[in-house]
Amino acid sequence: MKLPVFVVDAFTAKAFCGNPAAVCLLENKLDEDMHQKIAKEMNLSETAFIRKLHPTDNFTQSSCFGLRWFTPASEVPLCGHATLASAAVLFNKIKNVNNVLTFVTLSGELKARRAEDSIILDLPLYPAHPQDFHEVEDLIKKINDLTLRSFWSLQTAIGDTRVQDIRYSPDTRKLLVRLSDTYKRSFLENLKVNTQDLPQVENTGKVKGLILTLKGEPGGQTQAFDFYSRYFAPWVGLAEDPVTGSAHAVLSSYWSEQLGKKDMHAFQCSRRGGELEISLRSDGRVDIRGGTAVVLEGTLTA
Repeated sequence: MKLPVFVVDAFTAKAFCGNPAAVCLLENKLDEDMHQKIAKEMNLSETAFIRKLHPTDNFTQSSCFGLRWFTPASEVPLCGHATLASAAVLFNKIKNVNNVLTFVTLSGELKARRAEDSIILDLPLYPAHPQDFHEVEDLIKKINDLTLRSFWSLQTAIGDTRVQDIRYSPDTRKLLVRLSDTYKRSFLENLKVNTQDLPQVENTGKVKGLILTLKGEPGGQTQAFDFYSRYFAPWVGLAEDPVTGSAHAVLSSYWSEQLGKKDMHAFQCSRRGGELEISLRSDGRVDIRGGTAVVLEGTLTA
């Protein structure tokens, strides 16, 4: 078996920043268990598999493909950065002639379109609902090095961390925790989050991802962003994901409501970092724009 494989840094214009994803092009049907084996071998947050939907399709001329995403541990229903990476491979390396690509996925049809030096993803927009703290108290207490003090209210310190709001997205099973507006970006960047025990603390299957988010700061000497975030998904084998499109499908809904804005500029504060341009649409979906950098291409043999 020989498969074309690429590694693409997504939501960045520079190599070795943003979120890396592996992208495999499937000329023929792949044995089901091989998807997971390849993803484990690639050992990136996600490996994307692009497949032809019909025997007459080809990667240069066709505009619609099947797309699946796997972490090293499991298949996931939605991955924004690996979708961005997949579109970048088809547009920039395979030289697909279309301006818009459609991907058939577990989350329905997703579209990617060319936009100057970037790509725009058309993703579902997922609402997040207010959450009773007591339902997630143990999980929140684990955020800061497992040594947090008792929780008194949403405005009270848990150890060194103050929480302002908690929301839950049932569609994505993501828990959104908004930190106090008194914090600055540097606090979120430097916050030490121990994710090892989170799957044991929350083992009901209700939560599959934890979003920490913070309101943005006015521009000064640094670029202004509307909000910041970090994302953790140990439930699917990811201690921390560098830049996460699916999390921003939740964050976009939340921060649009909080800020009264449809167009926003976001930054995910992982060590690699990544920027996302967000635009909410009238049809209940969201356009997320980002850059890409292809850093590796080759052939996978097995």
